[in-house]
Amino acid sequence: MKDLARLHGKGFLVIGRAGLDLYADPPGTRLEDALQFTAALGGSSANIAAGLCRMGCDAALVTCVSDDAVGRYCLKQLDDYGIDRRFVRSVAGEARNSLAVVETRLENTQSVIYRNNAADFAMTMQDVEALPYAGFSALITTGTVLAAEPSRSATFHAFERANAVGLPVIFDVDYRPYSWASAQEASDVYSRAAALCDIVIGNDVEFDFMAGTEGQGLGKARSLIDEGAQIVIYKMGELGAITITPEGETRTGIYETQALKPTGAGDSFMAGFLASLADGQSVEDAVRQGSAAAALVVSRVGCAPAMPTPQDVTDFMAHADMRPA
Repeated sequence: MKDLARLHGKGFLVIGRAGLDLYADPPGTRLEDALQFTAALGGSSANIAAGLCRMGCDAALVTCVSDDAVGRYCLKQLDDYGIDRRFVRSVAGEARNSLAVVETRLENTQSVIYRNNAADFAMTMQDVEALPYAGFSALITTGTVLAAEPSRSATFHAFERANAVGLPVIFDVDYRPYSWASAQEASDVYSRAAALCDIVIGNDVEFDFMAGTEGQGLGKARSLIDEGAQIVIYKMGELGAITITPEGETRTGIYETQALKPTGAGDSFMAGFLASLADGQSVEDAVRQGSAAAALVVSRVGCAPAMPTPQDVTDFMAHADMRPA
């Protein structure tokens, strides 16, 4: 069993996409009515890396971006957030960065995702073969990177390399149906990935999906502990979360907040949770900090720009109420 105390080094290697988000402006505007948009760094892995940096950790991103103005925008944004991009490769040709056009609305939120010939799927074995795994505290990825080749095989190879040097592997399920050829393929690949990881985080719908049967997701989450995972977090939206470890299960609620939108919660939860573990806090306290970070992000415009600082989280937790599980 790997030593999760290694996370105290606060140096995270994050695999996955960086993209461009365009938010209809001002907040509340429907996409079809928008006359202007606000640009921001996007992509689940880039958002997590930005959140970790905001929380006082170090994060390096492994991905590919398009060799064009949008790719260069993403590279500049990574620099602005303090994300190490020495493992980011620009790819020429017809590959294009992921683009999300979204609303800052709480109800009936529309989000249009452009993922045709996505540049991040061009990541290869060569991109991950020589990474300095031993110099990091943990490897993080999200399910998006597994949706196509060659990035899928490259990511599994990165898991093997990380496991060989005792580096904890952390997986956010992050199921996006539009990225996959079929639901069955996604379920099989995610189950294979989760079995190789030390920490697995997903929501009830995603675990149901992995289990292959509605209502069996919690059982699937519990089974991952039997397969070797040390922490599995089963999120249930407004009903809170169940955290499963070899020692048992705990339930936590969610923090009350004035939400503007539903997006960004998962990425901010991951960043807040891991930053708390890196500070040496208990798993239960780390879940609470992750929940606070998620509550803050959904109350702000954007995802990466909305990621909180440690002081933001401390101030919020001192005054916000947590709804019982």
